[in-house]
Amino acid sequence: MSTLLFFAHFAATWYLVGLCWLVQRVQYPLMARVGAEDFALFEEAHVRRIGPVVAPVMILEAASGAALWRFGGPVCQEPAFVSALLLLVLIWLSTFLVQVPLHGLLGRGFDAVAHGRLVRTNWVRTVGWNVRGLLLLWILGSDAPGLAAG
Repeated sequence: MSTLLFFAHFAATWYLVGLCWLVQRVQYPLMARVGAEDFALFEEAHVRRIGPVVAPVMILEAASGAALWRFGGPVCQEPAFVSALLLLVLIWLSTFLVQVPLHGLLGRGFDAVAHGRLVRTNWVRTVGWNVRGLLLLWILGSDAPGLAAG
């Protein structure tokens, strides 16, 4: 069971790695080109459409990570996995304490300062998910037999 759970966790993380790069390098920078007149409608549509793409996978990643930490056996108590979980906490804190409020501000209209802060602070999530993905890849490569024992 923990092997299947680990692979669900692994897949969710790598999905979010790719999605975060798309948002960081394409979606967020292009926001500055929408134009002030249409920006509030654009931002509302962005938030409405990105939610179903990201939220269920973030929840799967968090729930599977917590379950693995609790029930996944010794490999999920090792520093690499615990570090990956701590990065997940950082990502969630950044999401809900920084990026969500900035999207709320931008929902009222384009604000160059808020937009710049959104792009800059999203690097926390981008780097966090990439490091998480690499840690999980390392665990998979080095300790896959330990996953089946959990």
